[in-house]
Amino acid sequence: MVNDAVNAAYAVRMSGICKRFGAVAANANVNLAVPAGTVHGIVGENGAGKSTLMSVLYGFYQAEAGNIEVFGRAANIRNADDAIALGIGMVHQHFMLVDTLTALENVMLGAEPHWLLRRADAQVRTKLNALMQSTGLHVALDVLVADLPVGDRQRLEILKALYRGARILILDEPTAVLTPQETEQLFDVLRLLRRQGTTILLITHKLKEVMRLCDQVTVMRAGCVVHEMPIAQASIEGLAEAMVGRKVQMGRLEETLKPTGEVLLHAQGVTVRDVMDVVRLDSVSLSLRSGEIVGVAGVSGNGQSELLDVLSGMLAPSHGELNLGGRRFDAAGWLDPHKARSLGLAHVPEDRHARAMVMDFVAWESAVLGYDGLPEYASGGWMSHGAMQAATSAMMERFDVRPRNPDLLSRSFSGGNQQKLVLARELGQSPKVLLVGQPTRGVDIGAIEFIYSQLRAMRDAGCAVLVVSSELDEILALSNRVIVMNQGRVTGELAIDDCTEARLGLLMVGEERV
Repeated sequence: MVNDAVNAAYAVRMSGICKRFGAVAANANVNLAVPAGTVHGIVGENGAGKSTLMSVLYGFYQAEAGNIEVFGRAANIRNADDAIALGIGMVHQHFMLVDTLTALENVMLGAEPHWLLRRADAQVRTKLNALMQSTGLHVALDVLVADLPVGDRQRLEILKALYRGARILILDEPTAVLTPQETEQLFDVLRLLRRQGTTILLITHKLKEVMRLCDQVTVMRAGCVVHEMPIAQASIEGLAEAMVGRKVQMGRLEETLKPTGEVLLHAQGVTVRDVMDVVRLDSVSLSLRSGEIVGVAGVSGNGQSELLDVLSGMLAPSHGELNLGGRRFDAAGWLDPHKARSLGLAHVPEDRHARAMVMDFVAWESAVLGYDGLPEYASGGWMSHGAMQAATSAMMERFDVRPRNPDLLSRSFSGGNQQKLVLARELGQSPKVLLVGQPTRGVDIGAIEFIYSQLRAMRDAGCAVLVVSSELDEILALSNRVIVMNQGRVTGELAIDDCTEARLGLLMVGEERV
C-alpha cells in the first residue's frame, strides 16, 4: 500500500528504456522519474535521445527494453491512442493543425463526440469554452487556423490535448516561434496548469526558460541520462557543460567591436506582393556595412523570409532598388542568385532541406550546389567529381561535420551537421556579403557555439553579415545593430546597446516604433 502511494506520486516512471536505430543506441538504459504536478525539463544536444525518449512515452516508438509506469500503474503504450487513453498529450514543435479548418474543427477532428456534426459542434464548443475559462487559453474558435496568430495556434494545440483528457503534457520547443510577450503568456498558462495538477515535460534548448519554469531538469548526452537535479541546484553554465561535456560560451562576448566600414549592400523602398496581391514587404530600406552583423528580429511570417529572398535574388520585388558590388538593380531588372554569387553575396537559407540541400544527393553534391561551375570544380565543360569530393572532405574537417564521409546521403546527417555543411559551402567562397536565415534552427548547443564563432570571424574579416532569427537570445548575442520587422515593415532599428528583450518584443508586435 505504501509502495502504491509512492508510485502514484509520480506521473511518469520510465525504467531501463533502450531504443536503437540500427547500430545507434538512441536510448541506452534510460531512467526517468517525474513527480506528478511538476514541470520537468529535458535538455540535451541533438541526438542526445530526449525526443526519442518522449516518442517512446507517447507511443511513436516502441522500446526494445524497459518499463513505463503512468500514475503508478504499468503501461503498455503501443501507439499514440494508448498514450492519449492514459492521459498523455504531446504538443509538437511544428504544429499539427489543418490551416483550412477552424480552431473548433481542428479540436474535433478525430475526436467527434457524436455522428451528427451539429450536435458534436455544440458539445465540443461547450467543453472548450469551459476549458478556456479555467485555463486562460483563449482562442477564437470560429476562425480558420491559417488566420490565427502564432501564439493562438500554440494555445490551440494545448487546448486540443487538454480536450482529449491530457494530465501529462509533453511540449517540444514550445516557444520557438513566440515573441517574449507570448512566451510570458504561455508560461503563465503552464504555471496555472501545474497548480491545477497537470504534469508538464518540457523539451527545450533554451536554458533560461528551464531555469525560470521547471521544478526539475534531466540532462541527456549520447543516449544516456548524465544529470538529474532539482532546478534549485542547477545553473545555466552547469547545464550547458553537462549537455556538451565541456565549458560552453553562448552569450554575447565581451569584445571591442571595430568601426564598421563601407556600405556593401543598400536596399531602398523594397516592396513585395504575393500572388494574391497581399503586401509581404512594405517599402523596406536597409544598408549593410563591412565588418558588422545586423540582426533581423521578428515573429516568423512578418516579412523576414521575403527579405532574404529579395536580397539573395530568389524573389523579384514589385518596387524598389538594390545596390550590390557596384551594380544597381531595380524591380524591372532584379538580380538572380547566380549574379548575386558573382558579386560576392552568399546565402544560407532558412529552410536547409527545401532551399540549401538536396536530401537524396550525397554530401559532396550538396556541398557544391550553386558553385559547381567554379574553375576548381570544372574545366572545359567537364565537372571534376574528385575535386568536389576532396573539397567536401576539407569542408567537413574545417567545420567539424560528422561523420566525415562525403559519400553519405545528405539526409543521413543530423540537422546540426547539415547546417554546418551548408555554412562551410557558403563561407568557403569568402563572400563580401553573407545572408543567414535561422542559423541555428534545430541545432544543438555545441554546434551553436561553433556557428556563432564562424559568423563573428566573417564579420572580423570585413564581411557584412545579415542574420534573420526568431531567437532573440541569438540576435542579442551576435548583432552590432538590430532591425525589427512587423507585418512586412521595419518598425525599428537599434544599436545593440539600446536593445532589451522587452523593447524588441514591443517592436515585434508593432506596439512601438523607433
